[in-house]
Amino acid sequence: MMNIIAKLQKDRFTPRCYVAALTNNMILQKTQVYETSLIQGDRKKITESARFMQIYRSREVGQSYITSIATTLLAALHAMWLIIRIRPQVIFCNGSGTCIPLCASAFLLKVLGLGWSSIFYIKSIAKVKKLSEKSHVYGVITLVPLTY
Repeated sequence: MMNIIAKLQKDRFTPRCYVAALTNNMILQKTQVYETSLIQGDRKKITESARFMQIYRSREVGQSYITSIATTLLAALHAMWLIIRIRPQVIFCNGSGTCIPLCASAFLLKVLGLGWSSIFYIKSIAKVKKLSEKSHVYGVITLVPLTY
């Protein structure tokens, strides 16, 4: 995912909002390091060009399906609040438990005519024998793996 973000035209996609699960601090640290390297340490410019947010996951790894109903509803409400607040033009997602609520919220706003977001689902196929359930939810067809 970071390889694709590194190729983006930074001036065209500003501010960039990075959203990660509350239980995944490593991703936000990586993106903060990346954004710092772009700006070369000017803290004010970092806060203007990038925002870092956390969201509830719809389901944690190993969580039962019964209890995931409540966490998915909570994640969906939180995601809707974020999408309304941010109003993203483009969403890049990689299939974690945070993506379905965010993409569903963006899609709902699009259907209602209240917002428009292009959604790009990026699935790494390294070390994967079959696509995940979330990949099938998004209707992904993998044609050619991208290499950098």
